Amino acid sequence: MAASIASGTSRHHAAPPVARRRWLKLALGASVAAAAALWLGRARAAAQDRVRTVAVGARRYAFAPEAIEVQQDELLRVILTAEDVPHSFTIDEYRIAKRASPGHPVTFEFRADRPGRFRYYCNIKTDEGCRDMRGTLIVHPR
Repeated sequence: MAASIASGTSRHHAAPPVARRRWLKLALGASVAAAAALWLGRARAAAQDRVRTVAVGARRYAFAPEAIEVQQDELLRVILTAEDVPHSFTIDEYRIAKRASPGHPVTFEFRADRPGRFRYYCNIKTDEGCRDMRGTLIVHPR
């Protein structure tokens, strides 16, 4: 045993220097690839979670804007302001029905996760003109 200690060898054989370098290069490459994939995934998630704010005004008997265009999976914050009488902002396909009164705007968020054209309208029935208030949410596919 003394001879093996003196010669620098042991019972466990160390990998030759070439094989060790090759293994280190592979491990380093895999680590860099994993870190890059993680960073890209986080960057995509952060982009999806950016909130786009749209101010929607409601006044006899129209919405402004009449159309809202977004990309699929965009997070949308709507600030609904009723300028004259109470109005609502309703999108059936997203199960949204929010009501605002003059001086009391309402803010809400939703993710536009389905591509297509969706009608928004005022569902308040006390005023005949409200039935004609319509707009379109346009969700472009990714």
